[in-house]
Amino acid sequence: MTFFNPLDTFYKSQIGAVCTDKVITFRVKGNFNSVVLLLKKDENIEDYVYVLENKGEFFETSIKIEAGLYFYCFSLGDNKFIGLGEDYKGVITSEPVRFQLSVYEENFTVPEWIKGGVIYQIFPDRFCRGEKDKTIENGKILHENWLDTPIFAPNQYGKVLNNDFFGGDIKGIISKLDYIKSLGTTVIYLNPIFKAFSNHRYDTGDYMMIDPLLGNIEDFKNLINIANEKGIKIILDGVFNHTGDDSLYFNKYGSYDGVGAYQSKDSKYYGWYNFINYPDKYDSWWGIDVLPAVNKNNPDYVDFITGAGGVIDYYTRLGIGGWRLDVVDELPSFIVEKIRDAAKKANDQAVVIGEVWEDASNKIAYGVRRKYFQGKELDSVMNYPLKIAILNFVKYKDSKGLSTVIKEQIDHYPNAVLHALMNILSTHDTYRLITALCGENVNGKTKAQMSNISLSGNNYNNAKFFVKVASLLQFTLCGVPSIYYGDEIGMQGYQDPLNRKCYPWGFEDLELLDWYKFLGTLRNDYDAFVDGEFVELYAENGAFIFKRCGKNSQILIAINLGDKPIELNYANKLYNLIDTVEYTENYLLKEHNMAVFIKK
Repeated sequence: MTFFNPLDTFYKSQIGAVCTDKVITFRVKGNFNSVVLLLKKDENIEDYVYVLENKGEFFETSIKIEAGLYFYCFSLGDNKFIGLGEDYKGVITSEPVRFQLSVYEENFTVPEWIKGGVIYQIFPDRFCRGEKDKTIENGKILHENWLDTPIFAPNQYGKVLNNDFFGGDIKGIISKLDYIKSLGTTVIYLNPIFKAFSNHRYDTGDYMMIDPLLGNIEDFKNLINIANEKGIKIILDGVFNHTGDDSLYFNKYGSYDGVGAYQSKDSKYYGWYNFINYPDKYDSWWGIDVLPAVNKNNPDYVDFITGAGGVIDYYTRLGIGGWRLDVVDELPSFIVEKIRDAAKKANDQAVVIGEVWEDASNKIAYGVRRKYFQGKELDSVMNYPLKIAILNFVKYKDSKGLSTVIKEQIDHYPNAVLHALMNILSTHDTYRLITALCGENVNGKTKAQMSNISLSGNNYNNAKFFVKVASLLQFTLCGVPSIYYGDEIGMQGYQDPLNRKCYPWGFEDLELLDWYKFLGTLRNDYDAFVDGEFVELYAENGAFIFKRCGKNSQILIAINLGDKPIELNYANKLYNLIDTVEYTENYLLKEHNMAVFIKK
């Protein structure tokens, strides 16, 4: 018997996070002789207690709640409770695991345009080189061979400088927009493009200047305009927790005109940083001294980023689609709120996405519970929990683990956020997808050793099937799939910079590329992938079968990584979009196979 199920509107009238203007009804089924109580609390107070009215076959109460994060269970008396069980339904226990209830402000909305789309992530230096002639600054290295391996070895002082470049640029991206669009792309997410010393550019040198190796502001405006004409929006990487030491603001090496914080306490930027022993000892990101951490409480710095004419305002008004906020959990809530306000003021349809590696609805960072989705901060986050669950399903046949993560996200996030989650499978910070799925265990190996390890022959061909399975889930579950450039053609690589090699134009795996184009078309063609309901049908024995149900379409996705075939029975006919064959009333899903069905 089901006592309580937060994912069924009979038991909880609104699935997922709840808006403050909504009355929410809780129902518990069971023949209980005692009074049934709803116990609800946040982290700072004792339980609020609500008595459920006995309705005969069930008990019921209806309440309205202020914005916040709450945890609840049901008391049956005699030290018995209904708490969260392993199948994500209520179980009777003396030590309940509480359900989570997220409540958000009633004016919170997420831009509709992000839903149902496809994101394409580009590491700008490594995607495509448009300008052949490049002027390189002192201390930087320009590779002549586009297909070289990035430099990974430390210098004589034991530091990896990330100072080697391949010359990928904005004009190169513009030249490949038709290719990017062919993947169904609606959003390009760019790793940092502001002037910086390193090739990754997370060490910002000048927020108000496009890095000259990438182009100039006119090139960037052209990218925005041409991409918009093709139905593609640009999202920029906002790195606001730290700058580079070689920057206009810190100016450790005197590379910039003007006086930086490192050079003088009289610098207008001195208050932007926290010096411990001036000038050589200062707070930095994870102790990396080339990345001095900014003083987020400094009003001049905050205004520079979030004020009128500031970084957020300026670039958003150029016409970008929004921002991805680097290490957002290291930014105080008030700054995240100001960033959101600045972006929405410049363009009320701008999207704000945070880099969060955990469940962002209940994230604790530096001892503080974050409020990302209570209505004033983020629209979305990078979906690392789903990434891990998909990889574990494909590698280890963990159907239950994947099912649990999906249910948690449906239960914890506002519905609008759920369908805007940035569903990643690899990024510039992780192993390449095909490597993560089928690469060797490289624990204890050096980067030099890793650089010589790759999949080939039958191992590579077999790995492509697993890439297809993982990407099918990525494209069909709730959220927006994000392709890390080159994953769609089988690029390999372990940790950075081996996962940041140049896109090998002319050497693409066309079979994988066709698969990703199929997935992009699938998302573009059916409204079920915009904000359609997720319905799990089967999640056992290495199989995962579910439906996405929209207003105008229903899609059945069936994956079987188990060792036995599974028979699917249904009424009438279903058309398999993968093998383009119509099947009547039943289909045998063979082991190590997958299908995507529609009613034709």
